[in-house]
Amino acid sequence: MSFNIIVCVKQVPDSDKVKIDSKTGSLIRKGVPGILNSDDRNALEAALAIRDNFENVHITAVTMGPPASREVLFEAIAKGADEGILINDIALANSDTFVTSTVLEKAITKWASLKGGYNLIIAGRESSDGNTAQVGPQLAEKLGIPQITYVSDLDVSEDMSIISAVRRLDGSTENIEADLPCLITVTKYLNTPRYPKMCNIFGDKNIVEWNAASLGLASDSIGLEGSESVVISTFAIKNESVGTFIEGQNGTEQAINLLSELHRTRVI
Repeated sequence: MSFNIIVCVKQVPDSDKVKIDSKTGSLIRKGVPGILNSDDRNALEAALAIRDNFENVHITAVTMGPPASREVLFEAIAKGADEGILINDIALANSDTFVTSTVLEKAITKWASLKGGYNLIIAGRESSDGNTAQVGPQLAEKLGIPQITYVSDLDVSEDMSIISAVRRLDGSTENIEADLPCLITVTKYLNTPRYPKMCNIFGDKNIVEWNAASLGLASDSIGLEGSESVVISTFAIKNESVGTFIEGQNGTEQAINLLSELHRTRVI
């Protein structure tokens, strides 16, 4: 019997080439290449590392997005995933994290009914185009399974029934165990993603495609209409910090003037 791992991946705009419309405040995606989200690379590598140490591990990559999102599934399979699932429907455009997690829950539940269940779901901590870190926890809640977020180290027990993980937080770490099935979100500190294999790049790509109707989703429950939140605007952060020159005839006078300025601005 297979140990089934589902990896949630997402195609995001190449952040180095994204620009913002100065009038509308929205991202200009036209002409910007899509890439596999950085944290999702670590999620995929985590699944592949587990398969390196155990037998009968089956890895499925799932993504929600436009037809171009097939590219991230191609990359996942090239790196070693066994198959991919693309959830593509124009009605899903402008979905927030609440809707996205609902769609993923429906897809994973359908996949599990066809494959006999899943043991572990792995997702990146957050996507570079949203930075909410909400989809993973929301998905676990809707599936009714335990979750461990911000994972920077993990281990699966020999009988493949328990996962042990280290959460890396600001200034501290936590050691947590959970029974499987479980969902984890991982950080870049977990591993170093491997390169695709040449034989997999040119091999067959086992990808299935589902839409909203095939998942039993009503039109008023998805997209902008079904979303619980709306992005009002997007803007680029401007660095407007201004430096202050400390004058003085010599080093001693400059030091005295600096101390006076620090007192004036109540830094000290």
